[in-house]
Amino acid sequence: MKMTFRWFGPKDSIPLSYIKQIPNMSGVVTAVYDMPVGEIWPIETLEKLKAQCHQNGLEMEVIESIPVHEDIKLGKPSRDVLIDNYCQNIINCAQVGVKCVCYNFMPVFDWLRTNMHHTNADGSNSLSYSQEDFDNLDPNNLHLPGWDESYSSDELQSLLNEYQNISHEQLFDNLIYFLKKIIPVCEKYDVNMAIHPDDPPWDVFGLPRIVSSEQDFDKLFKAIPSTRNGLTFCTGSLGAGRNNDLIHMVDKYAKQKRIHFFHARNIKYVGDSNSFVESGHNDKCGSLDLYKIIEVLVENDFQGYVRPDHGRNIWGEDNKPGYGLYDRALGASYINGLFEAIERNRK
Repeated sequence: MKMTFRWFGPKDSIPLSYIKQIPNMSGVVTAVYDMPVGEIWPIETLEKLKAQCHQNGLEMEVIESIPVHEDIKLGKPSRDVLIDNYCQNIINCAQVGVKCVCYNFMPVFDWLRTNMHHTNADGSNSLSYSQEDFDNLDPNNLHLPGWDESYSSDELQSLLNEYQNISHEQLFDNLIYFLKKIIPVCEKYDVNMAIHPDDPPWDVFGLPRIVSSEQDFDKLFKAIPSTRNGLTFCTGSLGAGRNNDLIHMVDKYAKQKRIHFFHARNIKYVGDSNSFVESGHNDKCGSLDLYKIIEVLVENDFQGYVRPDHGRNIWGEDNKPGYGLYDRALGASYINGLFEAIERNRK
C-alpha cells in the first residue's frame, strides 16, 4: 500500500514539510480548489502543485476530488459539455502522473454532520452526527454546520427543489450516463475512478443516496464492468450504516480489485439510532474493527492508496474540523503499524 495524507493545497495551514515527517508517507491527496465546479483545470496549475509536492519528497498520484457538477447529477441538457470538461480534467491529471481520482455522486451535500466540534470525554473535539438534532432541523430554513458558507439560503432551497422529482433510479441512471463517457478516457490514460460512498449512507432531506451499501456497489459494478470503475472504501462512511458488513465487503471488493483508495477512520456508535461520533483511529476508541478490516485487505494483496481519514482536534490544535495534523498523524502511525504487523505475521 501507499500511505497518503489529505492536503488542501498552498492555503492549507499544514505545510508539506510537516506531512513528509510522518513515517512512511509517500504522497498527498489534493485537488485544484480555486476553480469553479465544472471548469477545466489548467495543466500549469497541476504541474505547479506537483512540483511543490516533489520539492518536499512527496508524490501527487491521487486527486480528491474532481467535483461532479449538480447538472450532471440532475441529468440536465448542460451535462454533456460538463462531462467533456470532466474528461479533459482526467486527461490533464494523468499528464502530471495522477493514477486515481476519488469522487462522489451525492446530491447537494457530499457529507453531513450535526456538530463540527463535539467535545469528547478526553477533551478533544471531533465531528459528530446526532439523529435527534437532525430530526429537529427545519428543511425549509436549513442552517448546517460546515455548509452555511457554501450555500446561501436561497441557493440551497433552489437546489433542494430541483431534486424533488429525482428518484434513486434516475440518479443512478445519471451516474451510469456519466461513467459511460468517463471510463473509456480512464482506460486510455491509465486512471482509476474511485467513487466515495455516501456520507452518511442514508437519504437526507429527501435527497436520494445511491452508493450506501453492498447492493449499491454490486449494481454499479454490474452496470460498468471495467475495473477502472472502482471505489474509495471509507470505513467511517460505510461503517455509519450499521447494517453494512465491512469485513465481508472489503474482502469481496478487494478480491475484485475494485478498491483503489482506502480511507481509514473509526467512529463510535451512540445509542440505538444512526448517531455516531468520530473517534481516534485505534480499535478501542470506536465501534469498528480496523484491525480485521486491514487484515483482510492485506490477505487480498491490496496495493492501492491509503489515507488516515478524519481525525480529532487534539493538544490544543484548532484546525479545520476533521483535518488537523496531530490526530491524523497518529492515525497514520496506527495504520502503518497494523499493515506492518499483519504483513510480517503472514510471512
